[in-house]
Amino acid sequence: MTILRYICFGYFVSLAFAAALNYIPGLTDDQGRSFGIFALDIFDDSLHAVSALWALIAGLVSHRASRVFLIYFGAAYFGDGLLGLITGSGYLDFGIFNNGIVDYPFVFKILNNLPHLFLGGFAVVSVWLWDKR
Repeated sequence: MTILRYICFGYFVSLAFAAALNYIPGLTDDQGRSFGIFALDIFDDSLHAVSALWALIAGLVSHRASRVFLIYFGAAYFGDGLLGLITGSGYLDFGIFNNGIVDYPFVFKILNNLPHLFLGGFAVVSVWLWDKR
């Protein structure tokens, strides 16, 4: 087992938790926002669940599959978070196409996009730091 494979297992747990957020009593407010910030719908839940499954499969298969997952997943999620930070809408949930540029307060944009920026950035950096060839 390599560290990249273990990291994929960590991503599996994190993303499975993100997919389950709307279904854990007490974690959503009366407006359906998780932690009072994230408005997740079934499309977001499905995206997180598929990403979690991809992470699990990559971690189980090989170091190379884990590396591929971390690079592509990381780039996609970091890019989504960066676009969300700039425009208020990301592309993974088609928000930029459906809602366009949204004028949220900057602090809200940071809080709303921090998970994707962190998860995506850490995935790419982890390959750079721990990929043993």
